[in-house]
Amino acid sequence: MVLEVALIDVTPGHEDEFAAAYTRARPILAGAEGCRSVRMTRGVESPTRFVLLVEWDSVEAHDVNFRQTERFAQWRGLIGPHFAGPPLVEHFIDVPA
Repeated sequence: MVLEVALIDVTPGHEDEFAAAYTRARPILAGAEGCRSVRMTRGVESPTRFVLLVEWDSVEAHDVNFRQTERFAQWRGLIGPHFAGPPLVEHFIDVPA
């Protein structure tokens, strides 16, 4: 399992519109093959900053089963107009305890 972490800065004044667009777009992402869970959080100190957390079966599941499909275009079409700039997206794996 890998965790996708996307740091998304939203254009000031678009926070509510972005959150509403995410509500509509979430099922598109969550329905991708290999997607295990989706969660969006919003900054308390920085309310224009959002963090998307997505658990995937693998990096390839994210890249091939989502980013290289029409689902990604639909997702980005809904939430992208509210971006202040390109999101920072990275993948993480658990550290054994």
